Amino acid sequence: MRVQPINRALCKDWCLNKHYARRMPPITYAFGLFIRGKMEGICTFGTPVSHTLRTLFDGYKLMELNRLVTNESVPKNSLSRLVSGSLRLMPKPLVVVSYADTSKGHHGYIYQATNWIYTGLSAEFKDYYIKGKEHLHNGTIMDMSRGQENRVQWLRDKFGYDLITIDRPRKHRYFYFLGSKNQRKDMTNKLPYKVEPYPKGDNERYDASYEPPTQTHLF
Repeated sequence: MRVQPINRALCKDWCLNKHYARRMPPITYAFGLFIRGKMEGICTFGTPVSHTLRTLFDGYKLMELNRLVTNESVPKNSLSRLVSGSLRLMPKPLVVVSYADTSKGHHGYIYQATNWIYTGLSAEFKDYYIKGKEHLHNGTIMDMSRGQENRVQWLRDKFGYDLITIDRPRKHRYFYFLGSKNQRKDMTNKLPYKVEPYPKGDNERYDASYEPPTQTHLF
């Protein structure tokens, strides 16, 4: 079992057909979990959508762990091996954030198992959707109005009553700090959220039975 950097193109099928979000996130770094030479999972990192979040840790780069998925047949410890191995290969110093979606019944147990810092639930927020195009993510819709002086008004003028808002599900928010002992201490001091006890509860499972075409890697 090894974790290796992979080309972002290898993540597309996993993101669109296996992960529950069914869409491609922004990917800056991608890693694959290889077992006996076959790729059995992916872990990807990209720039967080939230501009506010990106400004909280002055002097440090921030990345979001935005996709984590493996085939169901992998050994029990595979997810933690994939997360830990990917973090070891990331550039340092670095602040990493990730979320567990409450609307999917997730609590972030993999982040708890790999010693991330839990900081409670994300803020309440409303997402924009377009009637008849519900597959479009809020970020994709907002990108349509990039460069406009009033982005929301531009969207309203373009889509009229088809532009609707819905409450965004709150998510469990986790942080992980990469760097020297002093750098990690500095990051901790800059953490703007209260550290809270890990959440508990029963996880809901989603259909992840789809298996992407076999990818192999020669070591």
